[in-house]
Amino acid sequence: MVRLRRRAGTRVEDRRGAGGGFGGGGFGGGGGRGLGLPVGGGIGGILVVLLVVFLGGNLGGGGGGGTAIDPGLDPFGQGTGAAPAGAPGVPDPDAELVDYMDRLDGSLQEFWAAEFAAAGQQYQPTTLVLFEGQTQTACGTGTEATGPFYCPADQQAYIDLDFFRELRSRFGAPGDFAQAYVIAHEYGHHVQNVLGVSSQVRQAQQSDPDAANELSVRLELQADCFAGVWAHAVNESEGAEGLDPGDVEEGLAAASAVGDDRIQQQAGVEVDRESWTHGSAEQRSTWFRRGFDGGDVNACDTFQGGL
Repeated sequence: MVRLRRRAGTRVEDRRGAGGGFGGGGFGGGGGRGLGLPVGGGIGGILVVLLVVFLGGNLGGGGGGGTAIDPGLDPFGQGTGAAPAGAPGVPDPDAELVDYMDRLDGSLQEFWAAEFAAAGQQYQPTTLVLFEGQTQTACGTGTEATGPFYCPADQQAYIDLDFFRELRSRFGAPGDFAQAYVIAHEYGHHVQNVLGVSSQVRQAQQSDPDAANELSVRLELQADCFAGVWAHAVNESEGAEGLDPGDVEEGLAAASAVGDDRIQQQAGVEVDRESWTHGSAEQRSTWFRRGFDGGDVNACDTFQGGL
């Protein structure tokens, strides 16, 4: 079980029980999570952004990290029917999970803030929004069928906690570190947004629509790698925080479970590589592992060479 200490000033907004709420983006696709590569084309341009921001500093000197299911396949169920959070006289059945989300948020925000500062850059924190059913965002309406997502327009990450039950029961990826991987991946999208990588990818996709899916895959795999870098930092930390045996395997299982090929197989449709937007099970677990093994953001250049 991953151990994370409590931090002050965390940014988790609980909209559960708000009857539709207001709020963002994707563990899959849709208006959120950031699509889009460098002006003038050429996927190598993304590397320039990372080098300029990080190579002079210590990003990846010991930590870091940041998912997607194609919403068109609607891999999610109808929820658990649990009482809404905050219902009078009804205990919150997800109280422990909400507390865990708070600890994850604190760890991820602190890590990225420190890494940006070491590189002489300013980190802009994101907000993790918890909702149920649906919520309004700057990227449109997010629903439980969308899965976890990040909306670059309002710089917030969103998740319906029922997704974790689906991840366990339907996709066979249980465990608290599987949950940590999901959130770390979405925060990885926030880092891409802050760096300007996401906007460069969008521009490149618009310039070359035929390469749009490949660029989306590369963007997603980079977020997986960022998640692994953060996990490396937690694993190397001393004192009250750290990973226990089996945690990394839980993260790898979750990364594999949400591979495009696994999603298509699970949905009973033909595996079509050309339609992938997030990468295969093998690619996702490989890039998460690369980030975890090296703990170096500069090893997360998914925009060069093969995947």
